[in-house]
Amino acid sequence: MSEPALSALLKEDFVTRTDDFPDAVIARIAGLLDEFHTGDHLTLSELSTRTGLPRSSAHRLLSQLAEYGWVSKRGKAYALGRTPLEWGALARKHDRLHRAANPVLHELHSATGLVVHLAVLDGGDVRYVDKVGRGPLALPSRIGGRQPAHRTALGKALLAHTRFDVVRPAPGGVPTVENLLPRNEIARIRERHIAHEREESTPGAACVAAPIGNGRTYVAALSVTGPVNTVDTVGLATPVRLAARAVWRALSPNESQHASGPASQRTSA
Repeated sequence: MSEPALSALLKEDFVTRTDDFPDAVIARIAGLLDEFHTGDHLTLSELSTRTGLPRSSAHRLLSQLAEYGWVSKRGKAYALGRTPLEWGALARKHDRLHRAANPVLHELHSATGLVVHLAVLDGGDVRYVDKVGRGPLALPSRIGGRQPAHRTALGKALLAHTRFDVVRPAPGGVPTVENLLPRNEIARIRERHIAHEREESTPGAACVAAPIGNGRTYVAALSVTGPVNTVDTVGLATPVRLAARAVWRALSPNESQHASGPASQRTSA
């Protein structure tokens, strides 16, 4: 459930029942969802009895959970909806990526002394999956956080290898790779498999990133970040590229370097 969707659900139940507190509402939602762990279809009466919730409260919460895809209703029975299944699949993919990349990120951090990031493309943003190391700069990155892709080296590395239709429409316009990045920058990144960023997302910081993939499919990107006076964009290109290749090999141990593999969000050159 998105943050706005969850907020709306909590607010409505809180306003409707003034003696409720948000943590109590969350407990009720969790209790309802837990009842579906066996995969059964359950009626409102069964859910009310199992959770101890009044039928009216259970019905109100189930109706809103259904609206946001967390449960589905078939006749008089409820079942898990598509949303938790999609989140579960996404979590498994990200967990596999994290397990494959984390040792490489630590090695890259030890070799460079710089902060190392791992991120995936999420629409027009990058979402941070892992972060290793600390530096003198206060970086806005955090695991699970997002940044506009075109303002980060990680995002540029992925955008340059992305189909134009992967970037989701935004209010006020339809962003494409070409209007997020200049064509000459896209061409340079595709040729070198390296992207740079200098004080575009954080004052005083520079970054070097490489996409993780096999030449056709790219699943994520990794980067090194530090103060502009310590980041050697030329010297760091090779170790960053090699680290990205190492992650891809760990993700696809039974495939050649040019075989396709799993993706948290697949992109194509």
